[in-house]
Amino acid sequence: MIRCGDRELSPVRTMRLLLHRLRPLAVAVASLLVACGPGDAPVDLVITDVTVIDAVNGVRQNRTVAVDDGRIVAVSAANGGFDATESVDGAGRYLIPGLWDFHVHLTYDARFTDAMPGLFLHHGITSVRDTGGPLERVVPVVEAMRAEGAVAPRVFFAGPLMDGEHVVYDGDNRPLLGITNPDPQTARANVARLVEAGVDFIKIYEMVSPEVFEVLVEEAQSRRLPIAGHVPLALRARDVGPRVQSLEHVRNIELDCAADAETLLAERRPMLTNPDAVPGAILRSLIHGSQRLPAVAAYDEAECAEVVAAMQSTIQVPTLRLNSQSLHPPHTRADWDALLDKLPAEAQEEWRPATERNRAAQESSDTTFAAWSLFLVGLMHDGGVPIGAGTDTPIGLAAPGYSLHSELEMLVRAGLTPMEALEAATIRPAEFFGRTADLGTIEAGRLADLVLLSRDPLADITNTRSVEAVVTKGVLLGREELDGLVR
Repeated sequence: MIRCGDRELSPVRTMRLLLHRLRPLAVAVASLLVACGPGDAPVDLVITDVTVIDAVNGVRQNRTVAVDDGRIVAVSAANGGFDATESVDGAGRYLIPGLWDFHVHLTYDARFTDAMPGLFLHHGITSVRDTGGPLERVVPVVEAMRAEGAVAPRVFFAGPLMDGEHVVYDGDNRPLLGITNPDPQTARANVARLVEAGVDFIKIYEMVSPEVFEVLVEEAQSRRLPIAGHVPLALRARDVGPRVQSLEHVRNIELDCAADAETLLAERRPMLTNPDAVPGAILRSLIHGSQRLPAVAAYDEAECAEVVAAMQSTIQVPTLRLNSQSLHPPHTRADWDALLDKLPAEAQEEWRPATERNRAAQESSDTTFAAWSLFLVGLMHDGGVPIGAGTDTPIGLAAPGYSLHSELEMLVRAGLTPMEALEAATIRPAEFFGRTADLGTIEAGRLADLVLLSRDPLADITNTRSVEAVVTKGVLLGREELDGLVR
């Protein structure tokens, strides 16, 4: 070990100092000892004279943020007085906590899987929550992202969707994401298997029966695992919300906001018995097709107020960039073509023709559910329901990383302020996992996941796209390094 004053440097710290401070190797040890001097070792990184923004502490101007051993060690006056291995001039720039994409599927499309970590970091996303994938596919990806030295976001995963007897994402009619839980016994066994695999939460899907739902909640709670989910079609949203920690896509909530909500439930329960053994994806589509838009048309303010009241402790992850995509299609964005250049070649082969077809299309799509989703998110926000930012990447032209910024724009369009949109992508995910002591704010003691922006995100939420540098797990990635992550 090399000592700095009364501290011993670990081999990793020693190597950092050697690599960043010392040239040539012949004077390495001597220079290192001089750098240490009689006091403490230099910290790994300082960002000086920067405007610091987070949803808990607000706006702090002219600050120096010091990072050491993967954590923030100080947020102080601009001059700071820190000796550092690396220093970044933050004058005129804005530092925000690392962003989350709170709803991704790492293994949904193999063309994207290997490229996703780099694409996420390139766009300032330093944490992701994988909301469904088969263990045999997703566990190796998670292990690679968590490996020592991996340049990748932090990752939290659920394993497969816990679906009902008839699985929607069954690997035949849809890509494989879910597993069947036809009865309580199977559900208990499946949860045990997920726990053994090390999942961070479980995801309950739409086709589960009320009995299986109860068992899944019980099993997750007994293991202190948070629950994400869709509202099961056999239940009402107001009864599901209080039992889980997040709900995705604001889907099936429209069914409980209708004046005839109880009648709609009574109509679809016999359909869910599925006597003709229709594949799960088709059965779900039939139910959505018969009930969704009629339920939106039958919106009842008093009924929906009861639903919103039941969601006060349930993070809603509306994926508006998907639900409301028809209101702002990605191919109409000025930077969309440049974004396509950053995607894996195999994906470009499909996405470029799709972009041109969408641009050439003359018919406009139905925007009823798109507008409803915006309305409902605004209603929930006004009612104090917590909102989280997720995208469903890479489903529905959701480019990894890029689409999170589109989601923030749509959240602001729904009624959130820019600061509240940042909260949705920083604080809410940390709350879901009980990690607010580590993540979500820029304070001493927090893990060092940070994004340096060239423009003020509070002046215009689209400025979250102006990423100049990213600090991931305490490691600084400048613009050139971020660009190098894109394959």
